[in-house]
Amino acid sequence: MAVHCDRTPRAGIRLAALLSVLLMIAGLVAAAPAGADQCAPPGVDSASALPTNLAAAAKGPDEDKYTTATVQPLTSVNRDALGLITPGTLTVGTLSDAPPSICIDSKGQFTGFDNELLRAIADKLGLKISFVGTEFSGLLAQVAARRFDVGSSSITTTDARRRTVGFTNGYDFGYFSLVVPSGSAITGFQQLGPGQRIGVVQGTVQEAYLVDTLHLQPVKFPDYNTVYASLKTRQIDAWVAPSQQAVGTVKPGDPAQIVENTFSLDNFVAYAVANENKPLIDALNSGLDAVIADGTWSKLYAEWVPRALPPGWKPGSKAAPVPQLPDFAAIAAAHEKPAAGAAAPKSVLTQLRESFLDWDLYKKAIPDLLTTGLPNTLILTVCASVIGLLLGMVLAVAGISRSRWLRWPARVYTDIFRGLPEVVIILLIGLGIGPVVGGITGNNPFPLGIAALGLMAAAYIGEIFRSGIQSVDAGQLEASRALGFSYSSSMRLVVVPQGIRRVLPALVNQFISLLKASSLVYFLGLVASQRELFQVGRDLNAQTGNLSPLVAAGLFYLLLTIPLTHLVNYIDARLRRGRTQPDEDPLAPSTTSQEMV
Repeated sequence: MAVHCDRTPRAGIRLAALLSVLLMIAGLVAAAPAGADQCAPPGVDSASALPTNLAAAAKGPDEDKYTTATVQPLTSVNRDALGLITPGTLTVGTLSDAPPSICIDSKGQFTGFDNELLRAIADKLGLKISFVGTEFSGLLAQVAARRFDVGSSSITTTDARRRTVGFTNGYDFGYFSLVVPSGSAITGFQQLGPGQRIGVVQGTVQEAYLVDTLHLQPVKFPDYNTVYASLKTRQIDAWVAPSQQAVGTVKPGDPAQIVENTFSLDNFVAYAVANENKPLIDALNSGLDAVIADGTWSKLYAEWVPRALPPGWKPGSKAAPVPQLPDFAAIAAAHEKPAAGAAAPKSVLTQLRESFLDWDLYKKAIPDLLTTGLPNTLILTVCASVIGLLLGMVLAVAGISRSRWLRWPARVYTDIFRGLPEVVIILLIGLGIGPVVGGITGNNPFPLGIAALGLMAAAYIGEIFRSGIQSVDAGQLEASRALGFSYSSSMRLVVVPQGIRRVLPALVNQFISLLKASSLVYFLGLVASQRELFQVGRDLNAQTGNLSPLVAAGLFYLLLTIPLTHLVNYIDARLRRGRTQPDEDPLAPSTTSQEMV
């Protein structure tokens, strides 16, 4: 009876904790006011003039050896010869964390200047367009492997990158901005030197600028939002950023400021295409010139990234007309505000509240987490678990087989898939096998992500099964053989069931680990409707610089993992203690029977 009294309060506490989390989420959805769209065009009133320190770094027009002299007429473009992954549809790899150039809006649609311009170009060519989210570090490799037809991510062209992919003519240009914490002694690029922690996004031209031009070793980050968060908390001394991202990220009142700008030293900003797909590059160049000629480029440019063009530069081919733009310098001067004084320092509690408890962002994130992130996370985890369980049992049986031809392959497989980092396996399978099986999967990375997670899980589950099977006393096998069972029947009916029962807690723990590892599938590139919990939260976090969307995603993970964790504890306790004995033994002889004897 004491056991029952012990368990009831604990179960009640756990249930109350779970219900409190559920009620908190429901309250946030019901009570919080709607937040503003964080991925909208800033408009022409946000125009900026030419930044400082421009002339010394700018390349002259004569140094441009890549822009084509002219383009083919739109009427001569053969859509059937463009080598598209899906005929009639332009499949585009892009990012979600760099407004105003590339981002996801409140409706879950990929947008920004780069992507809206590409939509206009596709419309000129009579093509549909499909955007897929990915990471910048893998974007060019995915384009080269024909995972995407086009890479759209404010990509500054360099000779090194041209060895991997081909590029269209330029549709934008690149400034570098130097962003430092408020009150920093660093006031320009010339003051950057050894010993300073200078942040960049890995794989960008800003990284190459610091390494090759300034001969410095930067601190590398996976995305713009992470590096900016580190700057604001003074974990780094400076951030060398693309100007568009710097202007769109640094908000009034932030403990950071842009102190200097310079023109990109490595050509222009363009769309990336596989090197061998020359027909598509030519077609996109034709479409770009067409949207410049009809004023679409100027309209989108003025809405999304209104800033003065550098001297001697224009988008499109050399034959494209010069775009007609508003006087951004005059607009910027008319809207110039007096320099704000230094922001008053905020208390620790205020900083924590602003970072983690923005109720507007909870309201904005939770619906997407419920309808998009949660189902996709469960699909990835459950499907990968099924693969892991089936293949893991095969590996376990092979691992204890008497045949070396079964044991050795199982051991090699287990060593490889347990020894490699999860993200490496996902990228190797997605980028290496993806193009080979593209005809089967329809170039959808979701099945590849499930397969990668399942193959990883199988290596761990196989070892769990093997240890459980080998923990069964050898006498069990001997007894079953003595009763006339074959070796295979003894294993299948006697030993394996007992071994699985003993490792049930470890299997549930592995399911929890797989649930969290599902967030890595985003590296393969997913459309907005395929994003899992972490990526839904991360996208909104990237747009706002606030951690509240990630906290909201974390609450959903807790709602999934906490019950599973307690299930593990319950199973473990039940297996160790066995069933609770009843108060009376129904098989005990009655007093009357004993007296009669």
